[in-house]
Amino acid sequence: MRTDAKLPLLLFLPFGVLALFYILLPLFSILWKSFFDNGGAFIGMSNYGEIFSNPYYFMGIANSLKVSFFSALIGLILDFMGAYVIYNNEGVLKKVFLNVLNMTSNFQGIQLAFAFMIILGNSGVLVLLGQALGWSFLADFDLYGTNGLLLTFIHFQIPLGTLLLYPAFAMIQDEYKEAAQLLKTGTLRFWLYIGIPILSPVLFGTFSILFANALAAYATPYALLGNNYPLMPIQISSMFTGDIVQQPGTGSALSVIMILIMLLVNGLGLLAGSNREGREVREEKQ
Repeated sequence: MRTDAKLPLLLFLPFGVLALFYILLPLFSILWKSFFDNGGAFIGMSNYGEIFSNPYYFMGIANSLKVSFFSALIGLILDFMGAYVIYNNEGVLKKVFLNVLNMTSNFQGIQLAFAFMIILGNSGVLVLLGQALGWSFLADFDLYGTNGLLLTFIHFQIPLGTLLLYPAFAMIQDEYKEAAQLLKTGTLRFWLYIGIPILSPVLFGTFSILFANALAAYATPYALLGNNYPLMPIQISSMFTGDIVQQPGTGSALSVIMILIMLLVNGLGLLAGSNREGREVREEKQ
């Protein structure tokens, strides 16, 4: 084999080692342990049966799916609007917007939960302001429930999704807009029938990334709610780090279920995007 042919393999070697030790081996270990009980005895699919028959575990799956879906959907809508604003502005405003997004994309976890406690907690600034002014939507806001958790998730979905969507707006060529103007097509109709269909593969891909990002989030919900709100990542963590009884078998099975959900959502996103691209290619050939 020539030296120039070996070079790509050598460059890939560090990434291959990282993937082997930090992705493939842990994944295989989790999958293997999911078929054993907490004492190490082989029990087949019993751990999976327990998860779907136990209301507590099932509630964790349902809560995770609900919060992940709605935070990804609402986040995607807000991300689209933010990316549209960046796309249609140049100069200082665009640079400031991108800098703010880059900074806020790293603002999550414990510090994000603490910030929301200060602002919207039981004695938060906005809650006290709402009580003083008689604004019930602020005074009665419950940060430590589904709505509060959804709000925090949407907060860290916005910068990530906007940064993912913004480059895709380059796919909207000026010729498309000029043709739409000649046909006297309004802005709303242009985006409904031309712009969004062109961006649909990227939109599906971004949604799947946002969904996976929310599904695996641990630090923010744990700092905000602890074990009071069942979520899959929190349940998995408690099974491996429990102070009294550890449940590595059940925790591994729940981890496998979460991974399968992520793969399913990402697979559907890729499938939807590829189908759209395939239709566009066939239409161009015709």
